[in-house]
Amino acid sequence: MFDLIIKSANLPDGRKGVDIAVSGGKIAAIEANIAGEARETIDATNRLVSTSFVDPHFHMDATLSLGLPRMNTSGTLLEGIALWGELRPLLTKEALVERALAYCDLAVSQGLLHIRTHVDTSDPRLVTAEAMLEVKERVAPYIDLQLVAFPQDGYYRAADGVKSLERALDMGVDIVGGIPHFERTMQDGAASVEALCRIAADRGLPVDMHCDETDDPMSRHIETLSAQTVRFGLQGRVAGSHLTSMHSMDNYYVSKLIPLMAEAEINVIPNPLINIMLQGRHDTYPKRRGMTRVRELMAAGLNVSFGHDCVMDPWYSMGSGDMLEVGHMAIHVAQMSGVEDKKKIFDALTVNSAKTMGLENYGLSVGCNADLVMLQAEDVLEALRLKPTRLAVIRRGKVIARTEPKISHLQLDGRPETIDMGRNPTNRG
Repeated sequence: MFDLIIKSANLPDGRKGVDIAVSGGKIAAIEANIAGEARETIDATNRLVSTSFVDPHFHMDATLSLGLPRMNTSGTLLEGIALWGELRPLLTKEALVERALAYCDLAVSQGLLHIRTHVDTSDPRLVTAEAMLEVKERVAPYIDLQLVAFPQDGYYRAADGVKSLERALDMGVDIVGGIPHFERTMQDGAASVEALCRIAADRGLPVDMHCDETDDPMSRHIETLSAQTVRFGLQGRVAGSHLTSMHSMDNYYVSKLIPLMAEAEINVIPNPLINIMLQGRHDTYPKRRGMTRVRELMAAGLNVSFGHDCVMDPWYSMGSGDMLEVGHMAIHVAQMSGVEDKKKIFDALTVNSAKTMGLENYGLSVGCNADLVMLQAEDVLEALRLKPTRLAVIRRGKVIARTEPKISHLQLDGRPETIDMGRNPTNRG
C-alpha cells in the first residue's frame, strides 16, 4: 500500500508515461505501470511532473511592501535602496510576518517549496531577523526557508553594521551575506569580503553575497570573493548573486576570471527579472542587457541557478512567485533559445538551485523527498513557454495545493470546441 501513486507522468529528463509511487514522504518507485494500491491516485494524463521549484535568492522581508511609504518613481536600484531605508524604521514584526506568510501562500500555489531569503541586518533592532526566524519556523511543514544575514547598507558602511550582522547570526540566521560593491570604497568592499568569509569559515556557515550588482566593469569583487573562498576552504559553499558587472567587463579579463570562479566552485545566481529591469539605467542607446554571462559560466562548469529576487517591493513592482516566469525571461535575456539551452534553464530553476541551497534528498529518483509539482504542460519546453497552471503541488507525498486546468471553450463553426493550452498543438499529428 503506497501513500500516493501518480500515473502516466512525463518527466523533465524526457521519460514519458511513467508512474511515480510515494511512501513515507519519499519516492518509492519510478517505472511504468506500477502495481499496487495507494491511498490516493492522481492521473497525470501525460502531463509534466517535476521536482518542486527552488528560489535561491529572494527578499522576503521586503516582499508585498509596494507603495510603503511611497512608490519608487524612478524605478532605479538606488531609489529602491533609499526607499527601503525610509520604510525600515517603520517596520514591525507583525507586519513583516503577515506579508511573508502571504507570499509563502502564493509560493506554494506556484509549486515553489524551497526559498533562500536575504534578511536586512542594517537596522540594529533586527526586527527583520526576528520576523523571518518566526516565519521560517511556521512554514517549515511546507517550505524549506533559508535565511541570509544581509547588511543592505554595507557591512562597514552602516552604523553598527558589523555588530548587527554578528548578532543576527547568533540569533539563528544561518548564512553569511554581504554587499561589497555598496561599501564606500573598493578597498572597503574587498575588506568586507575577507572579513565575511572569515566569519563563515569560523562558524562553519555558507556565504551568499550580493556581488557587483552594477554596470561598472571595474567592480570586480567576484574576483576577491573567489580568491577568499579558496583561501578559507569554502569551495562549493559560496554563492555570488547578481554579478551583473560581468556583462560589461573586458573579455580578456573575464577569460581569466571564470577559471578562478570555477576553481572556487562558486554558485552563480543571476536574477533575470530584476537584472534586466534595473541595469543599464545610465545608458542611452545601445542599452546593456543587464545580466551576467550565463552561457559562458554554464559552459565552464559553474553551477548557475536563477532567483526571483523581488515581488512587489521597493525595487520591483511586478512579480508573481512563479519561477517559470524567471526562466522565461532568462531564455530571452541570455538568448538561450535552443532545445538544450531551455533544458539547462529549467535545471537552473530546480536541480541547480537545490545544489546552491545544499538541499538534501532533493530530486526525482527513488529515495528522494516527494516534493513534486504537476503542470499543465507536456514537457519542460512547453512549461517555459506557457508558464502553465500548477495542477497539483505535493510536499512529502501530500497534495497541498490544487488548481483546475485552464481550458478555453470556443464557439467557432468547424473548429474544436475546446483548447487545452497544456497540449502542444504541434503534437496533434
